[in-house]
Amino acid sequence: MKDKAEILKALEKQILIVDGAMGTMIQRKKLNESDFRGKEFGSSKKNLKGNNDILNITKSEIIYEIHKEYLESGADIIQTNTFNSTKTSQADYDCQEFSYDLNFQGGKIAKEAVNDFLSKNPEEFKLVAGVLGPTNRTCSISPDVNNPGFRNINFEKLTKDYEISTEALIKSGVDVIMVETIFDTLNAKAALMAIKNIEKKIQKQISIMISATITDLSGRTLSGQTLEGFYNSIIHSDPISVGLNCALGPKELEPHLIELNRISEFFVSIHPNAGLPNAFGGYDETPESMGKYIKNWSDNCYINIVGGCCGTTPEHIKAMKLETKNKKPRKCIIPEKKLRLSGLEAFNF
Repeated sequence: MKDKAEILKALEKQILIVDGAMGTMIQRKKLNESDFRGKEFGSSKKNLKGNNDILNITKSEIIYEIHKEYLESGADIIQTNTFNSTKTSQADYDCQEFSYDLNFQGGKIAKEAVNDFLSKNPEEFKLVAGVLGPTNRTCSISPDVNNPGFRNINFEKLTKDYEISTEALIKSGVDVIMVETIFDTLNAKAALMAIKNIEKKIQKQISIMISATITDLSGRTLSGQTLEGFYNSIIHSDPISVGLNCALGPKELEPHLIELNRISEFFVSIHPNAGLPNAFGGYDETPESMGKYIKNWSDNCYINIVGGCCGTTPEHIKAMKLETKNKKPRKCIIPEKKLRLSGLEAFNF
């Protein structure tokens, strides 16, 4: 695990590139049910095709190769294939008991890919970000329109779930924990509390990256917060960066990036989709077209970290790397001492 001060120093010097979509790359492999099951899950009663995280165990070489492709295309931050590795998300496949192993193996594979790359390129700066996804449930919104008070998960259960994932990722050797694709701030706060609980357990500071999802052109998250409201809800965790990812393409996210640049005292990240899905479920933003947005953002010093989400590939990442080369990163000052809410108070709206 890299020291937080070392990461902050790197961000002051250069714009770092996050890798692109994992799911898009897995889809390119044309895997079948037996590939997902492997020898380990041959007796599973549920179909596992589409459970991309299970490949950390059954097809680790494929995940390694995808990480390698992104590294070779210029990615500085490799995200673990653990977006759905929480017990909550894995319950859909009856694989919840493998949550710890999926997170640990996901971190181990990414770390191995980075270490192998650095053995040939020791002068470069690379990070592994252990991903905590939002899960497929929400603490703030009822899934039953006829029962607004109903919840299919609670804060305490989700916090314990995230603790399992976080501890496994940290033990695997990741450099930072990335809480990403946040559509419900209360879910995110469960993840942040879990990280702080693991910090106390291991007696070591954990560097955090946070990335929210603006779900439509209103500029709000699914749970109804504005970007500034979301930002003020999570800054007590003193993250390395606060950013935006998924749901929208670069065109739609640009005004929200400008707003985040205005309000954030932390480093700013953004990794948009390759546009909005078209009629066939694909994404139309090419590496060249996305590169134009990234050029504009870097020219205007809006960004510290940039990459791609759904629909992006190593070709997109390579274009981003070229457009940000030798560009100055966005300047920010992370205050050493600032009054913040603490304890349970910080987890209330």
